[in-house]
Amino acid sequence: MIKSMTGYGEASGLINDQDYAIEIKAVNNRYLRTAIRLPETAAFLEDRIERLLRQNVARGTVNYVLRIKGTASREMFDINEPALRTVTQQLLEMASTFGTQCTCDISTLLTLPGIVQPALPDNETTDVIANGVLAMTEQALAQFQTMRQEEGHFLNADLKQHCDVIGEELAVISERSDQVIHSYVDRIRKRVNELLSEAKLKLDEDTLAREVAILAERADIAEELSRLDSHMHQFNKACEQSKEPSGRRLDFIAQEMLREANTIASKAGDTEICNRVVNIKCHIDRLKEQIQNVE
Repeated sequence: MIKSMTGYGEASGLINDQDYAIEIKAVNNRYLRTAIRLPETAAFLEDRIERLLRQNVARGTVNYVLRIKGTASREMFDINEPALRTVTQQLLEMASTFGTQCTCDISTLLTLPGIVQPALPDNETTDVIANGVLAMTEQALAQFQTMRQEEGHFLNADLKQHCDVIGEELAVISERSDQVIHSYVDRIRKRVNELLSEAKLKLDEDTLAREVAILAERADIAEELSRLDSHMHQFNKACEQSKEPSGRRLDFIAQEMLREANTIASKAGDTEICNRVVNIKCHIDRLKEQIQNVE
């Protein structure tokens, strides 16, 4: 069954007595694009999270956010005290040398490069964080996938409805195409007889047969109808498959369906058939719009 490209999943839990929260959101995109936002203490997990997302998502823009709630200030950053002492000592010496007063406060000194650094966890803490974050990521992905599958059911129902209408129109066109040639024969015979009645000439049936044969060949849409019907079956089959993402395949099939519909309209030369084809093209356009939401 097809899946939607849009979805949302979340998970939260305690790791080392700290609250971690994960959000995964996805919107439409022709290709797969990931945007991962991690705090400094979990930045080392970016590659592993990237691989995990790509294993579960084939198309769409996926936004992944990891937040740490209630983190103690001591655990968020480290102050490079030796560097701070060195800078302070140098400033005092310079003030003494030039006979001035040193007025720099501690908040100004903390803005200097290298004074305040992100607090990095040790190896044991790193393993604990990695195991906890990846487990919560899988929970969020499970919720995310469930939502995409539920939306996929609605998409599949809508696509099927449009396909059913297209199938009904094709059945009418197929039946009508057999009558077009006979109607054309009657019209051309009537018209020629009207033109030749004053000259008292008789219509040559062989000539009429040749004209009808030429028209029949030019207006034959049986092959296009057959191909369009075949595309319909392929489209429905792609919607029902459960393993591989089918959005791009459905988009390609819809393009081929539109091409066959245009050919039918140009060859048929019948008002009713052309009107039916216009309706078919409207529903194909609706298919193409909805396919943009399919993974």
